[in-house]
Amino acid sequence: MNSGPVPRVSIGLPVYNGESHLARALDSLLGQSMGDFEVIVSDNHSTDATEAICRDYAARDPRIRYCRNERNRGAAWNFNRVLELSGGRYFKWASANDLHAPNYLIRCVEVLDARPEVVLCYPKTRLIDENGAAIWDFEDNLDLPWPQAARRFSEYLARVQLSNAMLGVIRPEILKRAGRLGSYPGADVVLLGELSLYGVFSEVPDILFYRRQEQRTTIRNQSLEDAQEFYDPDSRGRIFMRTWRQQFEYLLAACRTPLPIVEKARVVGIIARVSIRVRGDLARELAGAALKLAVRGPVPKA
Repeated sequence: MNSGPVPRVSIGLPVYNGESHLARALDSLLGQSMGDFEVIVSDNHSTDATEAICRDYAARDPRIRYCRNERNRGAAWNFNRVLELSGGRYFKWASANDLHAPNYLIRCVEVLDARPEVVLCYPKTRLIDENGAAIWDFEDNLDLPWPQAARRFSEYLARVQLSNAMLGVIRPEILKRAGRLGSYPGADVVLLGELSLYGVFSEVPDILFYRRQEQRTTIRNQSLEDAQEFYDPDSRGRIFMRTWRQQFEYLLAACRTPLPIVEKARVVGIIARVSIRVRGDLARELAGAALKLAVRGPVPKA
């Protein structure tokens, strides 16, 4: 953390081999109409031109801090790393692929300044292709204004699709009280769900975020094993049951939150009902894991 003045917003940008769109992503952040922010770039030991691009930008703009990791420790570690290094009043994750309109930060910060009950503020999203052309305007529909945590959580689970809102502006003290980003596919969706237990989500009703969708980099187009390795390279070869893990993590999140016991029980009840609804997926994952274990055979003794 810097020892200088506390910035209004810390922007954490974890990156690995992001040379294709990194310069444009940085330009859109540095072009914000609100200038009181820092950009923390954590490079997971990229092997392309990412390092050179970052060092060039950091040399030209003191708001950029560039950190290079000694090895690729996975997306989850890197997302959590930029949060740890941040010191701003508010926090925002960014990626090396996406673009932000000039008023992105100021519009979100205005909401957080005026409404202490809001823990996360995000704008509307336009999906773009690898060349920057519009694909479609995506309705996140995650404005969650209700004061009851269980109501927000229930609505969140019913509405969430893409996790664009995770790249909104967040109160870091709340984010650090939550479970951070887990090292498994779908951890971003779970983290957003946990944040909804702490307070209101607010949507700025203008398109200020441009999320790039590329076939080669979209997690949903990868196998589960490749997606797991993206989050945690050290997990290669482990058996992973996505639905089981997500339901378990939601339960842990409910237990962690400082909610009154009655409200916490309502949240646990919602998780139980969802688990019943997805029991087919749970059964299939369990059977698949058993089959993989059977094919592997006994683990040899050291």
